[in-house]
Amino acid sequence: MLPLTACTTADDAPETAAKAAPRFPYTVTNCGVKTTYKAPPTRVVTMNQHVTEVMLELGLAKSLVGTAYLDDKVLPKYEKQYEATPVLAKEYPSYEKLLAANPDFVYGGYASAFSPGDGRSRDTLKKSGIDSRLNTEYCADGKTSMEALYQEIREVGRTFGVAGRAERWIDEAKAVNAATEKKLAGVDPVSVFVYDGGDKTASTVGGAGIGHEMVGRAGGENVFADLPKPFADASWETVVDRRPEAIVILDYGSTTVAQKKQRLLDDPALADVPAVKNKRFAVLPLSDMVLGVRAPAAVDKLARQLHPELKK
Repeated sequence: MLPLTACTTADDAPETAAKAAPRFPYTVTNCGVKTTYKAPPTRVVTMNQHVTEVMLELGLAKSLVGTAYLDDKVLPKYEKQYEATPVLAKEYPSYEKLLAANPDFVYGGYASAFSPGDGRSRDTLKKSGIDSRLNTEYCADGKTSMEALYQEIREVGRTFGVAGRAERWIDEAKAVNAATEKKLAGVDPVSVFVYDGGDKTASTVGGAGIGHEMVGRAGGENVFADLPKPFADASWETVVDRRPEAIVILDYGSTTVAQKKQRLLDDPALADVPAVKNKRFAVLPLSDMVLGVRAPAAVDKLARQLHPELKK
């Protein structure tokens, strides 16, 4: 599997306002918000792990003045840079704490990052002179695909004056995806239920996010493709009715993978579900299954779990 790295060259360092003249101003519309940048943002707060990792992958650690909301663990290659970045809050910071970091740009991974009820709406930020971006998985304009990931990386790279770095990452990601697709040629797909968590109901991956496409690219068929959200709740009765052949457990938070697996194995209502009966489980960190730089490699990782014959 090809490594996904964004190499840095002298010509690809983030431009200053003076150096940026040939490429700026840059205008982009993100989730319905149109913004014109006269120069790359220089004081950035990221909210949610996967957008933090986008920034670090593109070599933009020096632009970060704060981060928040770690779902699981950053990849080892990002650890030193992450540890050097101030953590504003374990989850989302208050608006006052956000303003105290004096950002000129806030990058959110989930719609909840810009919750109006918490005083962090994009309109409110704009009134304070702060530009923002929402990860495109949570734009309200339909399904998210791997092409949307490429667009995300391309637009972030362009916003920060590292377009060449972004394009190199996209080329490498396409190569990883092509290699996985070739590996799966002729393999029969298996039906998959993604178990995010939940007891009374099952939180799962619906058909509107990158997770749905990742299951398909990994040689699976998402049994909850009809749910029109990236993540949604489903009844356990429906899980039983749809009889998934494999279950992907998302690893994050205080509930361990072992606890989630045991909850599935101990539920008598699930005893005849093929995936439970055959103990056919796969595991991915939550941060693998959202629209971020991990997705191409995570598809390959999932494919090898759903189709162990590929390891041979």
